[in-house]
Amino acid sequence: MRIGHGYDAHRFTAGRKLILCGVNIPFEKGLAGHSDADVAAHAVMDALLGAAALGDIGLHFPDSDARYKDAVSVKLLSAVAALVDEHGYLVENLDITIIAEAPKLSPYYESMRANIARACGTEIDRISVKATTEEGLGFGTAGISAHAVVLLNEKFRTRKL
Repeated sequence: MRIGHGYDAHRFTAGRKLILCGVNIPFEKGLAGHSDADVAAHAVMDALLGAAALGDIGLHFPDSDARYKDAVSVKLLSAVAALVDEHGYLVENLDITIIAEAPKLSPYYESMRANIARACGTEIDRISVKATTEEGLGFGTAGISAHAVVLLNEKFRTRKL
């Protein structure tokens, strides 16, 4: 088994949609970024890549590459999940925490879980999505951040000692 942790943060900006776990969340601001700036999907990608020792999203999808301008992050997540699968791992479980003072995200949890499960090629009951605030202590009014922790299981690898 392998454990990976991912983290991402983006600043709020006007004139963009707010996308989290592939869900368009009605809000007056979106997040700044080269892609759609889906912090939760980005954290999941880094958790998966880290657990499989395959680098990070900057290595696979650099923001200097025009192909990823305004990219849909859950599609990039599907590519990462396929790479992790090719290396012999499957998602045992995935836990995502989104840190945001606003908007309220609980009405979107099930859609978020479904999108992440679909992108990762796994069952929805292996995906947890939750949100919290920083009680006004952090940068939560300036943007949104997310943490993801994943447990991967080896499908058919034999250990080299």
